[in-house]
Amino acid sequence: MSWDGLISIPVTSPWSPPPWMKTNGSMNRGGGLKPEFRALWAEYYVRYIKAMAAEGIEIGTISIQNEPAAVQTWDSCIYTAQEERDFLKYDLGPALENAGLGDVRILIWDHNRDLIVERSRVILSDPDAAAYAWGVGHHWYVSEEFENLSRVHNMFPDTHLIFTEGCQEGGVHDGVWHTGERYGRNIIGDLRNWVEGWMDWNLVLDEQGGPNHVGNYCDAPIIADTSSGEIHHQSSYYYIGHFSRFIRPGAVRIDSRNEETAAGLHHLAAVNPDGSLVCVAMNESDDQMAVSWDIDGRKYGFDLPAHSIATGILTSVGDSAG
Repeated sequence: MSWDGLISIPVTSPWSPPPWMKTNGSMNRGGGLKPEFRALWAEYYVRYIKAMAAEGIEIGTISIQNEPAAVQTWDSCIYTAQEERDFLKYDLGPALENAGLGDVRILIWDHNRDLIVERSRVILSDPDAAAYAWGVGHHWYVSEEFENLSRVHNMFPDTHLIFTEGCQEGGVHDGVWHTGERYGRNIIGDLRNWVEGWMDWNLVLDEQGGPNHVGNYCDAPIIADTSSGEIHHQSSYYYIGHFSRFIRPGAVRIDSRNEETAAGLHHLAAVNPDGSLVCVAMNESDDQMAVSWDIDGRKYGFDLPAHSIATGILTSVGDSAG
């Protein structure tokens, strides 16, 4: 049984320091933070958090840098694991603490799953840096190596794991189904491997997949046609709903296993704070599946059509609805 309580958590993430602080003199195309500006850049976080609070917006969680291993044509900044560790240990962590913001949670990494194990090892193995790191953020691009998340948890069991960004690239994919399945597969894969919170990058975009200042157009669960005023709900909207509507903040994931291997079957079980048991099953195959939940010796069966997702709620033994 895995006691990883699902939580509701807003996160803010910087994408680049000002150009004059960086080795390439630009907010775009990578570059790094010049060592002489580390303390000043940490002060930017402090002033940002306080300025937002003055406007009634409480920043509870920050990441150190969005995608610190990616040289992007848009706003980006490169940190090695050692640079991120030292900035956290010597600059950002102390700056927040000295400003009375020690309760602001700091996420490291905030990038893909493929490199998350080594990145976490370098930073969290240093006790002085780890003292400031509340958790590890990750994205879904490049890798669906969900097992890497469990590896991080097993090494650092007190560290929180949060999915901080995912979107369907390449503009709007109107009416397609595989984008929803990508969401379902990733949410299940993450939550089965100790992830406690999961965020989409863009819930709503316009008919082009923007706005975006460099033309990096994407898809979103909701597409708003600004010319007609129409709202389009993509398949991802409905897939997300199977988790966000029924698995409540504070829920605890419990173990669920296949008695037999079924290609394309993904599943997740969680207990809500009110004691209700939520079971989500997703069929990514081309064939209908006969699925049954065996709970305390009692079976609850149903047919799961090809390329579908279903949620069952057990409010008490012998009482189910879905």
